[in-house]
Amino acid sequence: MASRTWRADLYPSRFHTRLRNAPRMAGPDGPLIKVKVPLIPYLLEHPPPQGITRDTVECFSPGPQNTCVPVGANSHDPPSTLWRLNTTLRSSFLRRGTTTPVFSPRGTVPGPPHNSLEDRCNRILRNMEASLTARDRVGIQDFVLLDPYTSESAFLDNLRKRFHENLIYTYIGTLLVSVNPYKDLGIYSKKQMDTYMGVNFFELPPHIYALADNVFRTMLSEFNNHFILISGESGAGKTEASKKILQFYAVSCPSNRLLNNVGDRLLLSNPVLEAFGNAKTLKNDNSSRFGKYMDIQFNYRGEAVGGHILSYLLEKSRVVHQNHGERNFHIFYQLVEGGEEDLLRWLGLERNCKKYRYLVQGDCAKVSSINDKSDWKTVRKALSVIDFSESDTEHLFAIIASVLHLGNLKFEADARGYATVKNYQEIQWVSKLLGIPNQVLQQGLTHRKIEAKTEEVLSPLSVEHAVYARDALAKAIYGRTFNWLVNKINESLANQDSSRKMVIGLLDIYGFEVFSVNSFEQFCINYCNEKLQQLFIQLTLKSEQEEYELEGIEWEPVPYFNNKIICDLVEEKFRGIISLLDEECLRPGEATDLTFLEKMEEKIGGHPHFVTHKLADKNTRKTLERGDFRLLHYAGEVTYCVVGFLDKNNDLLYRSGKEVMQPSKNAIIKHCFPSSEPDSKKRPETVVTQFKSSLMGLTEILMSKEPWYVRCIKPNEAKQPAKFDDVLVRHQIKYLGLMEHLRVRRAGFAYRRRYEIFLQRYKALCPDTWPNWKGTPEEGVRCLIKHLGYKTDEYKLGRTKIFIRHPRTLFATEDAFQVCKHQLATRIQAKYKGWRVKEDYLRQKEAATRIENCWRGLMARKERERRAWAVKVIKKFIKGFMTRNQPACIDNSEYLAYVRQNYLTRLKENLPKTVLEMGSWLTPPPILKEVSELLQNIYIRYLVRQFVREITPQRKAQLLLKAQTSSMFKGKKESYPFSVCRLFVDTRIALEDINLKVLQTIQHEHIKYSVPVVKYDRNGFRPRLRQLIFTQEAAYLVEETKIKQRIDYSSLKGGFVAKKLDLSLISLTQSVSLVNRSDFFKRGGWFVKRRGVSVSNLSDNFFILHVTCDDIKQKGDLVLQCDYLYEALTKLSVVGDKHSCVKVVQGSVRFDIQPGREGFVEFKSGQESMVYRAKNGHLMVESTRTKSR
Repeated sequence: MASRTWRADLYPSRFHTRLRNAPRMAGPDGPLIKVKVPLIPYLLEHPPPQGITRDTVECFSPGPQNTCVPVGANSHDPPSTLWRLNTTLRSSFLRRGTTTPVFSPRGTVPGPPHNSLEDRCNRILRNMEASLTARDRVGIQDFVLLDPYTSESAFLDNLRKRFHENLIYTYIGTLLVSVNPYKDLGIYSKKQMDTYMGVNFFELPPHIYALADNVFRTMLSEFNNHFILISGESGAGKTEASKKILQFYAVSCPSNRLLNNVGDRLLLSNPVLEAFGNAKTLKNDNSSRFGKYMDIQFNYRGEAVGGHILSYLLEKSRVVHQNHGERNFHIFYQLVEGGEEDLLRWLGLERNCKKYRYLVQGDCAKVSSINDKSDWKTVRKALSVIDFSESDTEHLFAIIASVLHLGNLKFEADARGYATVKNYQEIQWVSKLLGIPNQVLQQGLTHRKIEAKTEEVLSPLSVEHAVYARDALAKAIYGRTFNWLVNKINESLANQDSSRKMVIGLLDIYGFEVFSVNSFEQFCINYCNEKLQQLFIQLTLKSEQEEYELEGIEWEPVPYFNNKIICDLVEEKFRGIISLLDEECLRPGEATDLTFLEKMEEKIGGHPHFVTHKLADKNTRKTLERGDFRLLHYAGEVTYCVVGFLDKNNDLLYRSGKEVMQPSKNAIIKHCFPSSEPDSKKRPETVVTQFKSSLMGLTEILMSKEPWYVRCIKPNEAKQPAKFDDVLVRHQIKYLGLMEHLRVRRAGFAYRRRYEIFLQRYKALCPDTWPNWKGTPEEGVRCLIKHLGYKTDEYKLGRTKIFIRHPRTLFATEDAFQVCKHQLATRIQAKYKGWRVKEDYLRQKEAATRIENCWRGLMARKERERRAWAVKVIKKFIKGFMTRNQPACIDNSEYLAYVRQNYLTRLKENLPKTVLEMGSWLTPPPILKEVSELLQNIYIRYLVRQFVREITPQRKAQLLLKAQTSSMFKGKKESYPFSVCRLFVDTRIALEDINLKVLQTIQHEHIKYSVPVVKYDRNGFRPRLRQLIFTQEAAYLVEETKIKQRIDYSSLKGGFVAKKLDLSLISLTQSVSLVNRSDFFKRGGWFVKRRGVSVSNLSDNFFILHVTCDDIKQKGDLVLQCDYLYEALTKLSVVGDKHSCVKVVQGSVRFDIQPGREGFVEFKSGQESMVYRAKNGHLMVESTRTKSR
């Protein structure tokens, strides 16, 4: 059966109940309980559960992949307390046949089964001993757990163990101690950030990410402002710590596209400020030469929405002077080493730092740990992200280059001893880069403007004073440009939302500095550190003890060094060093650094923390020069050289130097030296006074926020990894007040709150105080803790606050409140949900009723309107129907329109597909007959047009022939309808079937058509097979090899149409003009009229060609029978152009056998088709009657 695991991340007090009541699960060694415990409050405060002592159980901590490993087995595990197996308990378990309930590794693989309980107990003991050994190797991760917590040696030993195991972070409660490893440990990856996000502060190994995450979550839960104070010596890693915190917030905070932009700007502001404000010193290759306080602004969702940066006391003197082994600000070297060739050419610079006086004084332009080229690329990218325009960037680099050119500017004395410019090329470059006329710049550097009553006089400067004016101008240009840079970054970080914001401040300020020669800058820096130490004492040590005294709480005071005496020595009004320095700077007469030293000896010579060569004893005097004074700071003794104190404190820029800058065309210089700058005769504040005021403002900002601390420690002076200098680290432990802080954490009360706040939060736990307490808050708290059963040693009641000693007491109260809160929340939710549902039901019911009423009314109105409309329509329809045959009027207009629309709609759906279907055309109503006919004609034309467009040329020719045939025979001859479907061909006899001799005779006339026919003789009417050939000029009747008869188309004469009519009824002018009565003759009552080609109107296939016979020797008319009658006659009419020569006759046809001799062909209908000679000598053609189609 798998072992069961409980977690007690939030409230370890639950562990008591769970351990006592937990079922013993079957493990490989017997009953087994697994649990992971947050260790800080629990291991110190909890008494062991009944039956188990502190020497009974070994705690395990989280290992990789959610396993638990013994403390010490993993170098990054949280600390633990090892509880040894109690001998009595062990014997008891052995006697009862059970094993001790041990906190076992979570996820460990069960070992092989043992045969005896003794073996299992021995294995448990071996595991405990291994854990103890591991813990002794890696140390304790929270100094609060250190047993000899008052021992400085034990503190140092624990710090050393962890440092050698690459564990650079250690807690003192919520204070983080960080030791600079001087190497990359690989513990700042994105995976590490994800690990520490949203995790209990003490659940994972100490890390700066844990502190940053705890500050962030506390800010969100309490909705107040916080700050993180990062302090330590120069080179202890303060700047890196602030960068890691910024990186963590940039990754862990909720974000979107806009907020990502804010995060990027926050991150990239660091390399820009480092480039312009950091430099290599003897103790640190990336030392901050200015103080920086950054506010990161968050909204209520925890999204970073803006930021603001305050800078303090930039070390401007570094621009013009560096000690040996030090460098100027990074940006100068980055520009020279990493700048693009075109940019350097435009700035007039060479890629050689040794060419510039301001860069070679420290004699270390190249540093192995600094990559100026790579840093240059980072700065260029950062400037583009922080919304620096191309123009701003160009002007900024022009200023940096102009400072380098100013440094190379040299002066020489003329005949009168006045300074003149020696190298004009450099001043020309400065003039070009700053946009200042050459003469104006030269005059401003070699002359000083002096006011004499009502007039101004230009006084020439000596070479020494000109050099001073040059350096002062260079410092002023760089210092003001740095301030402009900070303001520009603040503009890009500005939050546009005016709603309330929460703030986390990051204070990264210079560390305590002690050099071989310490000057004015070190004095200001160490004074700043004294003020921050004083703030730390006020917020932690002093305020803690003063609060106990104020509230009347008895406890053992913790001794600590209060550095107020040193702060007063420096800043006290009228008697402090700052006041004396300002007084010496401002007094008339010849004030020098030595007169300042004498004044200090006179005013504060008796102070225990101040000593000079004159005031020191014999032994101390050996370590002091005559121009030195020594202060005993909280961090130790520091000897200062007074040389340069007055000049650096004055930091005076000649008035002429300011006026030279005002006409500049460089936008940044124009902003830094405005023409509107007040030209006051009042002396400006000194540097140290300005710095003191800014520190006061910083103190007020920090006092308004909740503090968190990161104490950075430098393990050695050589900046070497794995080297731990005990003397140096012990000194830092002492002056950082870490031991005092630890003693306060161990001796004080874990929790304190005002009565009102405590009662407001926990009043729900007591029926007497819930829901409203009528008495005073103190009485309510007493009633509440009595109900909760607090023991007298667990709390103290002060004048305005309750103090709770052990976290377990608060955790138990919080546990009870969480349970009660859920119960109250459940009751409130139930009541609220019931009320909400009831309100929703009543509201929905009322709404449904209203909707139903409105809906019914709407539907009734619509029904009434629909019926009224229907009645109106029906009336109009009936009235229109009744008057439909009358002229259009108001009564029938709509009906007629409906009829038209209806007819046209039906017509549209039933249009004939072809012309042959036109008989199915819809019958129109009376009013649309004319329209229907018009539409029918249009549609027929449309169909015909469509048909014509689709026929081929061959089809068209066929149709033209059929049309000709139709014009001759349609409605005249019975068999015509049956011929319509038969296609005409070009010829019925191929050329190969025509005799060659005949073909040669007539081929010149171009044969157009040929067809086989049967010729009936003129005498006897015997049938003969012949070929009828139509050429372009004549028709030929061919008998095999010879032409029997040639008939010119022009010789086709008229025949006769016979009708059995009374002669008196015939008009001589009817049908045919120019006809004489002699043209008619009587024969059996039939009268015949002459035609060109005669055919009967019956279904036979005979036709007679009437030929004009002028000569008796010529042959007469031809009587022919042809199966392709219609085709042959149509071809004849087309080829011979005899469109009207074919006539359809009824009865008999007379034909000329020869001139003067006539014959007759009589046509009639019969039962069957026959051709024979009648008794009267006529040719009888009998044909069957066809059924009409």
